Amino acid sequence: MLTDQLPWLTAIIAFPLVAALAIPVIPDKDGKTLRWYALGVGIIDLAMILSMATAQYDFHALGFQLVETYPWLPQLGLNWSVGVDGISLPLVILTGFVNTLAIFAAWRVERKPRLFYGLMLALYSAQLGVFMAKDLLLFFTLWELELVPVYLLISIWGGPKRLYAATKFILYTALASLFILVAGLGLAFWGDRTTFDLAELAQKDYPIGLELLAYAGFLIAFAVKLPIFPLHTWLPDAHGEASAPVSMVLAGVLLKMGGYGLIRMNLDILPHAHIQFAPLLVILGVVNIVYGAFTAFGQTNLKRRLAYSSISHMGFVLIGIASFTDLGMNGAMLQMVSHGLIAAALFFLAGVAYDRTHTLMMDEMSGLGKAMPKVFALFTAGSMASLALPGMSGFVSELTVFLGLSSSAAYSTSFKTVVVFLAAVGLILTPIYLLSMLREVFYGQPTEELTPNRWQWDANPREVFIALCLLLPIVGIGLYPKLAMDSYDGQTVAVAAKVRAALPVVAQGKTAVGLASVPLTAPQLD
Repeated sequence: MLTDQLPWLTAIIAFPLVAALAIPVIPDKDGKTLRWYALGVGIIDLAMILSMATAQYDFHALGFQLVETYPWLPQLGLNWSVGVDGISLPLVILTGFVNTLAIFAAWRVERKPRLFYGLMLALYSAQLGVFMAKDLLLFFTLWELELVPVYLLISIWGGPKRLYAATKFILYTALASLFILVAGLGLAFWGDRTTFDLAELAQKDYPIGLELLAYAGFLIAFAVKLPIFPLHTWLPDAHGEASAPVSMVLAGVLLKMGGYGLIRMNLDILPHAHIQFAPLLVILGVVNIVYGAFTAFGQTNLKRRLAYSSISHMGFVLIGIASFTDLGMNGAMLQMVSHGLIAAALFFLAGVAYDRTHTLMMDEMSGLGKAMPKVFALFTAGSMASLALPGMSGFVSELTVFLGLSSSAAYSTSFKTVVVFLAAVGLILTPIYLLSMLREVFYGQPTEELTPNRWQWDANPREVFIALCLLLPIVGIGLYPKLAMDSYDGQTVAVAAKVRAALPVVAQGKTAVGLASVPLTAPQLD
């Protein structure tokens, strides 16, 4: 139905894309007008998001709010239906924040600036649409549209192996996305009424066989995006070749789409199947943490080391999602927000160092600490946040995930002990590879090739401003996590409660219709 209120969400989603369409006709000779125009669009849209969150959104209500539904292609059952709830709102704010700073970080783009800024704004709209889509077909459509700008941004403005990295990215993500469509169609056509509305899909009663198949399909698609081992190999290549602004968006927002999809589709719509897959998610989360940390050691490329660090940190999201507890779910959401800020800051600063040295090889960047003291200080602060230093957001989010799993009654004590021990190994490895990264890049004697003009290399005021904009909320959330948790706590608690309510049903032996006529079992209770 049509909403009586102003179409806030449609305006927020459409504004960057509509503004991008005007870029080809904007008069500009030196690129400066385009820079300010794109940045202005980002700031205005971020202001609209914050205004919506503070003036229109009710933090105490559950379910989708500010819903706008308009017929789009009724013959195909496709509606423009958007809304926000506690799961999507913090990620919408994160999207606006990171994308606006990424546009500001792209101040020195000289090659095809019209196309670059147009693609950045189009990507901005697509990401917002994914997080606000209330219709499954609309979600899939925007999920696919988001891939095109990323592919072009890597393949045109990337490094020497940009075509390989961009092609690998599009093949992995586009092919995996088809599983969203197949699983979604299966759920939509089940029962007496065909619907693609996410809230209505969550109310349907599916046979466990269909739930398991749909869950597996969604899991494959979101595992590529998150990414989950072994479907992660596109990420280091993409980060290694992408420009710094694109890496900021890739690590800060796009990876979070995988975690968001797991909560929105796999948990909220398919709670019975989630109970069956949850132990696997915990195991995959531990593998991500340990594998990502160990592999980061072997990387001599700065951005590839940070990419494997991201893979490791996203393992905590999986563990939190699979914990069956309110704390675990809250920790997973907080980890997505926290990592989005931390990763964006680190990849931006890596780009600042690359702009001066024209290399990402850490052994060729040694001794930058004296030449770039501001970058050194900011990079150190970001690394401390990434290794979960107390007082920063990474510490709170990872601790909350640990507590959530440890307090879960759905797993045996021995299973939880092994998981916590292995995850702790990853936590121990994280400061080692991050501190060794700082040592290689900023300490020691500079190489002869990088010696001339080193003393004019430090971060300029614009770059310091961007880094501080990312680091300040990291510290703010670390000192006062309620600042972020209040935006999603009610909704994540409701989703966790829905999954726990399904535990007795599965434990009593809900039959796997369509797969096997054998009873299924829930995770072991103590």
